[in-house]
Amino acid sequence: MRTLDDLLAEGVSGRRVLLRADLNVPLDKATREITDDGRIRASLPTLQALRDAGARVVVAAHLGRPKGAPDPQFSLAPVAARLAELLGVDVPLAADVAGEDARARAGRLGDGDVLLLENVRFEAAETAEDDAERGALADRLAALADAFVDDAFGAVHRRHASVYDVALRLPHVAGRLVAQELDVLTRLTTDPERPYVVVLGGSKVSDKLAVIEALLPKVDRLLVGGGMCFTFLAAQGHGVGTSLLEADQVDTCRRLLADAGDRIVLPLDVVCAPEFSAQAPTTTVAVDAIPDGQMGLDVGPRTVEAFGRELGGARTVFWNGPMGVFELAPFQAGTRGVAAAVAAVDGLSVVGGGDSAAAVRQLGLDESAYGHISTGGGASLEYLEGRELPGLAVLADRATTDRGD
Repeated sequence: MRTLDDLLAEGVSGRRVLLRADLNVPLDKATREITDDGRIRASLPTLQALRDAGARVVVAAHLGRPKGAPDPQFSLAPVAARLAELLGVDVPLAADVAGEDARARAGRLGDGDVLLLENVRFEAAETAEDDAERGALADRLAALADAFVDDAFGAVHRRHASVYDVALRLPHVAGRLVAQELDVLTRLTTDPERPYVVVLGGSKVSDKLAVIEALLPKVDRLLVGGGMCFTFLAAQGHGVGTSLLEADQVDTCRRLLADAGDRIVLPLDVVCAPEFSAQAPTTTVAVDAIPDGQMGLDVGPRTVEAFGRELGGARTVFWNGPMGVFELAPFQAGTRGVAAAVAAVDGLSVVGGGDSAAAVRQLGLDESAYGHISTGGGASLEYLEGRELPGLAVLADRATTDRGD
């Protein structure tokens, strides 16, 4: 796979480069202000390297899930403003994705200038299943540039026009973020230093089942928290009250526990409440004593201590998914405690993007304490499952028929 350094060595001064970045940041619904600019900041090394080399940079990105048509609530205008602040230069936003305004603005770019295209998902063809429909959009995007750099790791598991099809039409390389993510994931999957501990949280076992199946033969310990732990606890015969439960996955969890032996480590206690609310009264109980009318919304202090012991001796750690409903103050302690234990690992510590990365930032934890914080939760999980990701396959000049989600 060719990288940004290969492209820079060939020279990009005066050339237009289409950069697919992952700028899909969360916005406050009322104010449309960016609440976490982590992905924008992660795009800066590649973007600045291109500017420094004199490239004329056209940035393509998506935001949210518009329904294939322009929608003001999903405009990239706030992203353009934040990108301009971070770069210290003007970053105009095209009025369209690859239409008349985008073509005109791209044609006026000078060396080192940056243009942000409007949300690529304003075009229904971006996510179309039909190859020809996606290809028509990719043709228009490719016409804006002389080379393509994919730095949107959070989208490489998707066979979308701006990720996959454009790379078939232009000389293409992996950006610095994609190369870094791939390097870290390769270290996790190829002879990781041991003990190797994986921490999985989040709401549903079904969302993580494939990665559990793939990782179990490779890890020394798999620590399970979050809402998904209650299906495992039910598989052990415990009552889980009104906690989140996937009844159709209980037998699967029972099989996994039998196959894994002591390699799967479950919570010892949980923080319960009668309802999903920051104002609800809470109780901390052992996992075999969850009251019928209560729901578990966080792991308890004994669990944090036990998980901390497992993490204390680890040399390689991958963490994906919060331990509880960290968005609500009464249920933050479990995620905070486990996050601190991951940060203290003497070795490679990887935060697998998504809600885990959001928790690190929302809880005010030191990002530099972790070896790597991924920008792509879904992409990193699919890579660890052993699936070939379309966006990476095409960069490596391997065609694929797997669309991704």
